[in-house]
Amino acid sequence: MSKKNNLTNKILLGLALGLITGILLYNVPSSTIKDEVIIKGVLYIVGQVFLRSIMMLVVPLVFISIVNGASNMGDVKKIGRIGAKTITFYLVTTALAISIAIGLAYVVNPGLGLDSASIVQKEATIKESVPLAEVLVDMIPRNPINAMAQGNMLQIIAFALFIGVGLSSLGEKAKTISSIFEQLNELMMKLVSYVMEIAPYGVFCLIATTFATEGYAVMLPLLKYMLTVIIALIIHGVFVYGSLLKILTGLSPMRFFKQFFPAISVAFSTASSSATLPITIETVEENIGVSNNIAAFTLPLGATINMDGTAIMQGVATIFISQVYGIELGFSAIITVITTATLASVGTAGVPGVGLIMLSMVLQSVGLPIEGIALIMGIDRILDMSRTAVNITGDAVCTTIIAKTEGEFDENIFNAETI
Repeated sequence: MSKKNNLTNKILLGLALGLITGILLYNVPSSTIKDEVIIKGVLYIVGQVFLRSIMMLVVPLVFISIVNGASNMGDVKKIGRIGAKTITFYLVTTALAISIAIGLAYVVNPGLGLDSASIVQKEATIKESVPLAEVLVDMIPRNPINAMAQGNMLQIIAFALFIGVGLSSLGEKAKTISSIFEQLNELMMKLVSYVMEIAPYGVFCLIATTFATEGYAVMLPLLKYMLTVIIALIIHGVFVYGSLLKILTGLSPMRFFKQFFPAISVAFSTASSSATLPITIETVEENIGVSNNIAAFTLPLGATINMDGTAIMQGVATIFISQVYGIELGFSAIITVITTATLASVGTAGVPGVGLIMLSMVLQSVGLPIEGIALIMGIDRILDMSRTAVNITGDAVCTTIIAKTEGEFDENIFNAETI
């Protein structure tokens, strides 16, 4: 068995064992050993060390990868063409995702017959959303160093592209600097491979911690809502993405999901597109066969603006909340929800729980009470894990399609056995 095969199988095992361990721990009576030593001690420490290890690499990896990719593309028109394809794909699939979610929600009617008082788990405290115009202006950093310190992905991407285009236009004059960025890129990928060595243990601890603390008791009253979201995620993640991949590239969707599984498992355990980004880039390059030039540009952008899984949650949650409160939404309100959710995905950080911030914008746009978010907050962490996996899958599918159409795809890597 190859090293990659072994690692992938270990991650899968860690995922399964973490789920079982978490559920078993939840059913064990509270004690110092369980709460302080196991959950808040060993599981918390190992899980957070893994999470912080990959988050540590996000900013330098994104900056170095995009500078390196843009400088190697050579043609500024190519960068513009790839950018236009990427943004179009992300926005169209996001709109499609929320449309599927709303349609399914009206078939299932997850909010009918529920008493809101019986399912509120915690009070809703939602941060204020940022207007789209402000997001677009804020893409250009006043201080690039400060943008990196704060982890502002859109500003980092904009600054890195600016430098990459500059290096490309200088050509031979900047050969030394370009060479340094190529070496730095290789260094970052090596560091990612080191972090991946502890991924099985990190995934196990993160999953175990989540289920040991959340349990399944809070899910029962909201099971209909949860199942609606999960079914919509499966429809979009498997059938929509799979169909687009097959139609536009001719590649096997089943093999794609098989090769991309390591990144999906990490996304599920961290519930963060941004935190998973280093693993996503490595998996797309090493397992799928996309060139670094493409992956370095489309994946960081996707982790920032492509939120199909989150859009699905917003669609179902909007219909759910409207039904619980007995507020009927007309056709124009549904169009408003689709438009607002699609635009809200631009510039929203790929971190755990961000979907609730975006949902508050959607609810406000159609006059639904923001307090309705409290109805679903108790189970949001569980669904956040699932929708993050769909979010990064969309990023990878888009990246693969663009790489194939741009001649930046190695089919031999894609067809190689990794599991």
